[in-house]
Amino acid sequence: MEILAFGVQADEKPLIERAFAGEFEVRCLEVFLDADTAPIAAGHEAISTSVNADLGAGVLRTLAAGGTRMIAQRSTGFNNIDLDVAAELGFTIARVETYSPYSVAEFAWTLATAVNRRIVRAAGRTRDFDFRLDGLMGRDLHGRTAGILGTGRIGAAFARIAHGFGMRLLGWDVAENPECAALGMTYTDKERLFAEADLISLHVPLLPATRRIVGAAALAAMKDDAVLVNTSRGGLVDTEALVEELRKGRFAGVGLDVYEAEAGLFFLDKSLEAVADDTLARLMTFPNVLVSSHQAYYTEEAVRQIVETTARNVADWAAGRRSGNVLIPAAPETA
Repeated sequence: MEILAFGVQADEKPLIERAFAGEFEVRCLEVFLDADTAPIAAGHEAISTSVNADLGAGVLRTLAAGGTRMIAQRSTGFNNIDLDVAAELGFTIARVETYSPYSVAEFAWTLATAVNRRIVRAAGRTRDFDFRLDGLMGRDLHGRTAGILGTGRIGAAFARIAHGFGMRLLGWDVAENPECAALGMTYTDKERLFAEADLISLHVPLLPATRRIVGAAALAAMKDDAVLVNTSRGGLVDTEALVEELRKGRFAGVGLDVYEAEAGLFFLDKSLEAVADDTLARLMTFPNVLVSSHQAYYTEEAVRQIVETTARNVADWAAGRRSGNVLIPAAPETA
């Protein structure tokens, strides 16, 4: 059986081919799965997709009509999948439940320190042999407060780094993580966290309850010199509201590895095209904002874990086995 993998990056391809070797043939495509590319999957019972694939109702119906029965997504998030329609059509949908939390946590800190210490501006200047320090003053993070929304594996890894910086820890989650509590983290409500934190980092999944959790009210409550970092999902932040606050001269820095309208933009070369997204274009103009292209997870260790788990998900499906990575069909209820 040949597996068709959509949205494969050049660095990712050899890892995918190695993970599937000996089990299945795999064909890697650079194109992302959407309404235009879905017909390519015809005749393939199993496919693999990336986080920016369009797995809405229309695409799912096209895949089903072409004979696809199993979709193995190479990500933890699955907010791009219409699970109700997938269940109706009889698909098996699997994801990667966990991978290296250090990849994302370390990159979140990379963004935080880069915007705090004005690294992008400094690098641009020195390339032009301008070695002035004007406008490059940052702040010590030691002794300041880190606010962490979401204290699962990634949030906990971020908290350990913050603890190493000597920061006071505030956390918010539906359940407390004993590991974070042992670091001295104080769990509190979102409102207090937004108001008191000097550095705010987002590590919650995108769900109806968390969509735009950082909206106009939350942004207004933050300190004028706060640093905001998002390496989770773009939909957690109301970007238009963020732009409005930035226009007022607020925030010491904003580091975004994700963007709520990134589908059709991120992972692609748009350098020769006019920018159609006015909000993103405006965001890019602020000197205290750093936007990267959803690369926080992109380490050799994390990608290897992701593709190896994806290969196991396909093998489990082919053998009739079920793992905790399966989203559809839902696990049977137990009495």
